[in-house]
Amino acid sequence: MCGILGLMLADQETHCAQEIFDGLTVLQHRGQDAAGIVTCEMGAEPHSSRLHLRKDNGLVKDVFEQTHMETLTGNCGIGHCRYPTAGSSSCAEAQPFYTNVPFGMCLAHNGNLVNTGALREKMHHRHVNTESDSELLLNLLAWALAEKGDLGSITAADVFSAVRTSMGMVQGGYACVVLINNVGMVAFRDPHGIRPAVYGRRPSKTTAGGYDYIIASESTASDTLGFELLGDVPPGGAVFCDTAGVFSVTDDASPDATLKPCVFEYVYFARPDSVMDGVPVYDARLAMGQKLGQRILEKFPDHGIDCVIPIPDTSRTSALQLAYTLDVPYREGFIKNRYIARTFIMPGQAARQKTIRLKLNTLKTCFAGKNVLLVDDSIVRGTTATQIVQMAREAGAKNVYMCSAAPAVRYPNVYGIDIPTSTELIANGRTEEEIASLIGADWLMYQSLADLEASISESQPVEGRIKGYDSSCFNGIYNEGDISAEYLASLHEVSYSCWCDSCCGS
Repeated sequence: MCGILGLMLADQETHCAQEIFDGLTVLQHRGQDAAGIVTCEMGAEPHSSRLHLRKDNGLVKDVFEQTHMETLTGNCGIGHCRYPTAGSSSCAEAQPFYTNVPFGMCLAHNGNLVNTGALREKMHHRHVNTESDSELLLNLLAWALAEKGDLGSITAADVFSAVRTSMGMVQGGYACVVLINNVGMVAFRDPHGIRPAVYGRRPSKTTAGGYDYIIASESTASDTLGFELLGDVPPGGAVFCDTAGVFSVTDDASPDATLKPCVFEYVYFARPDSVMDGVPVYDARLAMGQKLGQRILEKFPDHGIDCVIPIPDTSRTSALQLAYTLDVPYREGFIKNRYIARTFIMPGQAARQKTIRLKLNTLKTCFAGKNVLLVDDSIVRGTTATQIVQMAREAGAKNVYMCSAAPAVRYPNVYGIDIPTSTELIANGRTEEEIASLIGADWLMYQSLADLEASISESQPVEGRIKGYDSSCFNGIYNEGDISAEYLASLHEVSYSCWCDSCCGS
């Protein structure tokens, strides 16, 4: 999972780097491994424009210093914050990626391609310097665009045609924003809209009648920078802004387009103040809490729960509505150290285990002598859940119950979330009772998949816009690409090689 952002300012004399930095900071929750920004003077005389790039491992605030920002000049740019799911975690694979042919192009990518082997064979005539599927995608698009003509003759139709060609060759989940030097900025999204991307505009403060345009992973970034949200990049479609500020949208880049977004975005990854595919994430999480509370009342009408306690931060919204549904107090029993990174997206199991107790501390008055219901957004590997339950007992809880706003995660995710192998998953081949015993809880309840999907669908302002979901990590149904047992086995090998050699040091 990564964060992408693109910005095109109408005023060619205004620099966009500071706003891209601010937008990436808002999207920091989507990736903490690396960050990068590239800018250019879009609309300058042909061959006089330069691309200015800075990227490195680390948080946004640490990668960019004053000296770097001063070199990132220009009215157009794209940015990226990275959480690695393909390739390695070296700084060589920080994004945006660059290729000089044709015209000078840079790409920022969120997601994961699942047919990289076949693509590498097709792209043997272009040099791809890393193992990243993102660099491969950039070269594929560059090759398709090079067939369209010279720099001065490229039109929006040419760009959309190159995107269409690329989409016809790649499989997987992806949302991309691409800067094409002295041509414009284009963003496109996989045919099922698995990974999110929104776009917006605002009136230019200095150019009469002109507009600034933004593309971002989440609407919260456009809100923060003062943009009006216009919509989502269409699944299997693209948006393009040329050097004159003319904005175009196409929804026919892929003939198989059907909106089926990733449910994990609504459960965990997105900020609650974001709107994705028309669905307010906050409303969807409220509905998750309500439906989960109703399931608990059905199974345990005499539950005896004294208070509901969320595991910070993402589960708070669902836990609040769940407490209301159960008619029991909501309490903040865990205090979070905000200087510790989110454990789910840290590379390597050892790092996850090490940071949980540094991340959270208990308020013992919320636990002492009480029957507590702990609410998490999801239970993936069980590492956090086990230690959380133990902490609750150490704080004096009489009984510790646990529930998950998401169903049991039983299958790998191949579209950009770090769940590459079933052997890591605590729910793999186990019942709720067995998992409860493993994590030390008195009982455990998961959300049903039907209730989770209904929570999102019922939060749509336009009924029927979403045609289905990527719920593959819950049901093992992969909507995009030929995901065979052999492919999943190859991910298992890559995962363990990467973690042992690069992350754990063992």
